[in-house]
Parts: sequence; structure tokens; C-alpha cells
Amino acid sequence: MLTEERHQLILNRLQQEGILKSQQLMDLIGCSESTIRRDLAQLEEDGLLIRIHGGAKRTYQLSEELTASEKTFKNHQSKESIGKLAAGLVENNEVIFIDAGTTTYAMLPYLANKSIAVVTNGIQHASLLTDQGIETYVPGGKIKPSTKAIIGSQTLSELKNYRFDKAFLGMNGIDPAFGCTTPDPEEAALKQIAHQHAASGFLLADQSKWNQVNFAKVCELGDVTIVTDALPDHLEDYQEITTIMEAAK
Repeated sequence: MLTEERHQLILNRLQQEGILKSQQLMDLIGCSESTIRRDLAQLEEDGLLIRIHGGAKRTYQLSEELTASEKTFKNHQSKESIGKLAAGLVENNEVIFIDAGTTTYAMLPYLANKSIAVVTNGIQHASLLTDQGIETYVPGGKIKPSTKAIIGSQTLSELKNYRFDKAFLGMNGIDPAFGCTTPDPEEAALKQIAHQHAASGFLLADQSKWNQVNFAKVCELGDVTIVTDALPDHLEDYQEITTIMEAAK
């Protein structure tokens, strides 16, 4: 196997597992320990991983959170297709939770003719849902200025009393090793409650969210069905992930 092929194989596996032992890599690639040591040393020098005793771990940088207005103009077309796909999962007479966020907001126009009840912590979401004549509930709490999301202990307390047929969550980062993450621990706690109290949980995320890691963990990838527009090549055979994607045209 060529050096470049070994390096790519090592990096792909690190993306999935986060930490690898040298023996795992020797078995995977079928090469000597000295070869693995040289490969890891070169990849560390290139800033692509961090060597640890007996192996290596993936390097990453925590992503910064954008404001709601900044997110609105990012990957707009992908969010529209994901929103339409997610809305198609909603059946009449269901009670659903819709998380704050620009990708979940893209669902709303496609819900206009459905007979449903919605609980949302998104101020802008609640306004549009109400304009569309949808029965809408908003939990109490404080409004986070940057994302226009309602968060806090009061919000959590109210959500604990609700049960949902489906929960549709936004997320800032999705990574097979570090799970589904978001920058704000208060928002992470709210997402966890909504997910736990739903019969089915769906995570809406465009391709820019893959392989991103944020401060607060919400759940593992296998805990939710991910509605997305694309799956990274190195995750296509990752069996723990359940995805819903638009069929290729």
C-alpha cells in the first residue's frame, strides 16, 4: 500500500473512532510497527493528528457559534431541501417539537396544510407557525439574543411535562467519535429533554455540520435519525448512523 493510501486510511478511521491504537492500525493496514510510527509522526507533523502513548487521537478545534442572521444565508439551498424532507415525515394529528434554528425553520412552510400541534422554543418559528394557522405552544424562559431561542431552567421544567410524537432538532456539529454537539450547554440540555420525550427523534443538518465538534454534547449519532443532504464518504458504511437523504435526481 502506498504511503498516501495508508495516511488516508488512518485519517478516515480516526474520523470515525477518535482514538486508535497502533496495533489496530497494524492489523488494519497489514504493516510493521515501525511503518505505523513513521506514518503517525508524519501526520502529526502535518497537524492532522496527535500521537499518544500506543497510538494516536484525532485533532479538532471547537467550532464557533454563528448568529441566527449569519446562519440564514449559509447553505440556504441545502437547508430548504432538508426542511422539505423533514416536513414530509410529519403526519396529521401529531404533536411535534421543533427546535430553534435556521434548518428547522426551513421545515415550516411545508407544514402549512397539516393538522398538527407544535411546541417550539424558536421565537421566529412560533410567529410563522401561528401565521399559518398551526396550533403552537411556546415554553417560558429567557430569549438568547444571538439565536432567538428560548432557553433556561423554566423552559426545561415545562418541556419535561410534554410528550411528542416526533422531535426535530437542529445541531451545530455531528461527529462519529464525539457525537452530536452544540456550543451552548443550556441549549444542549433543552435538546436532550425534547429528544428523550419524543417517540422518534430527527436531527436536521446540512453537510457543513459533519465532522464538527462543539462544547456541549446532546446525544450519540445512533440515538437519532439524521435528515441531511449529503453523507461524507468515510461514513457511508458507518452502520451506527441512520440517515434520510433526498434521492439523487
